[in-house]
Amino acid sequence: MNSPWKILVVDDEIAMRESLAAWLQEDGYGVDTAASGREAVEMARETAYDIYFIDLKMPPGINGIETMLEIRKRQTDATVVIVTAYAAVDTAITAIKEGAQEYMVKPCSPEEISIFVQRVIKMKSLQRENVYLRQKLAKQYSFWDIISKNSQMHAIFDLIREVADQRSTVLIQGESGTGKELVARAIHKASDRAARPFVGVSCAALAETLLESEIFGHERGSFTGAIARKLGKFEIAAGGTIFLDEIGDISPKLQMDLLRVLQERKFFRIGGTKEIRMEARVIAATNRNLQEAVETGSFRDDLYYRLNVINIKIPALRERKQDIPLLADHFIGRLAIETNKPVCGISKDALKLLLDHGWPGNVRELENTLERAIVTAHGEVLQVADFDFLERNRHTNAHWDIPAGISLSEIEKHAIEAVLEQTGGNIMESSKILGVDRSTLYTKIKKYDIPR
Repeated sequence: MNSPWKILVVDDEIAMRESLAAWLQEDGYGVDTAASGREAVEMARETAYDIYFIDLKMPPGINGIETMLEIRKRQTDATVVIVTAYAAVDTAITAIKEGAQEYMVKPCSPEEISIFVQRVIKMKSLQRENVYLRQKLAKQYSFWDIISKNSQMHAIFDLIREVADQRSTVLIQGESGTGKELVARAIHKASDRAARPFVGVSCAALAETLLESEIFGHERGSFTGAIARKLGKFEIAAGGTIFLDEIGDISPKLQMDLLRVLQERKFFRIGGTKEIRMEARVIAATNRNLQEAVETGSFRDDLYYRLNVINIKIPALRERKQDIPLLADHFIGRLAIETNKPVCGISKDALKLLLDHGWPGNVRELENTLERAIVTAHGEVLQVADFDFLERNRHTNAHWDIPAGISLSEIEKHAIEAVLEQTGGNIMESSKILGVDRSTLYTKIKKYDIPR
């Protein structure tokens, strides 16, 4: 029986080396042997083995842990088992700490070894299958870094292809967490400006004076603290793309300044006298209804029409639930690597739980939820129990008695205050729990005058 799985047995004792190799060969695996750590390292240079059984003590030469570390420099995903005749807690801890998946004591049981290898191969098979499926799905349903099979999203992909090389401004609208920056980056990458800078600015995260300096730059001595000339984002973007996120939150003065730049395609640094041409393409984004803001007078109508030459509205995740399995699979593949957890899938019941959830924080909330589940998971496949926190949150929200006469704004304010108190004022953690980005949270903290 020819097996695609290759195993290397490393032991200086010929009897142990040959008997272990024979047991594994009887199970149908391709097995090679090495009599020393150095020989094993040389063989690993030629062949990427799936599993290594390495003896801890192999005098003279490098020991088992040193052999493992040398092999891992070339093959980071190798499964290593340290085998020793000396059962000691400290050596076991050292072996596992340095990256061994298992620590076995001689004499090894053939049954124990068979069960272990079967478990490893099952996991590696699932990982390989998932990698293949992810690559296949990514090719079929991805557009740059955006993954979707939704017809509305594919209409957006088509629109991006049509307008990518134009200079016209683009206004991207959508709820927090829907992926507005990803769409902006896709426009940039699909355009003839792709080799030039993509520069993002969060208009909600900075006070008016700081934001003005961030966008236009300033000259030395133009205001207190301006100890040197600073180039603004418009200048840094040059002939690339500037992305103005949360554009609906800028002040009336900045609205007027931005309108002038869009009309005249030139600007001055703060305190400067030299006129600078604006070569960048402008893409703006907001989670606000700018049409309503225009009607209420909080946003200039002439600026709105200048920005809204090409309009892209991103649907909320609850409007494209067919994307949840795709996105979940994509995030699991990436986050498992980032968190160094052996999670490679999600059960049908757990996926149904995700499909039934409302996702007020959209794709960002889904990503944060999967990350939390992966970090605390105990198995290779995410189960319903790994999402207990999601169920608790939903249960709590479903039975929240809202006082009579309280406005929506007051409810939002109380929710933000409660989460900030819970996290000790940690903005990043609070934004994850609330399912909004940090810039949006900063804006709402400022809006409701919430102390941090």
